[in-house]
Amino acid sequence: MKNKVKEGFRGVIETVRDRGNYLAFKAKEFLLDERGMGTVEVILIIVVLIGLVIIFKKEIDSLVNEIFKTINTDAAKVTG
Repeated sequence: MKNKVKEGFRGVIETVRDRGNYLAFKAKEFLLDERGMGTVEVILIIVVLIGLVIIFKKEIDSLVNEIFKTINTDAAKVTG
């Protein structure tokens, strides 16, 4: 009877050890999984670009206005 109990405990210990290895393997697999990272990167880039536009809004407005003034002036020269 004692031998069966020892064998039973060994089986339990091996099962727990296997499950622990499995959980460790799955945890490592989860942490190293890179699916979906492209989406996160694109969202972060968009957030940074929106932040830059908000910060430099006045400068961007003046630059665009200057460019359109130049285009209108040069277009008026060409069309006469």
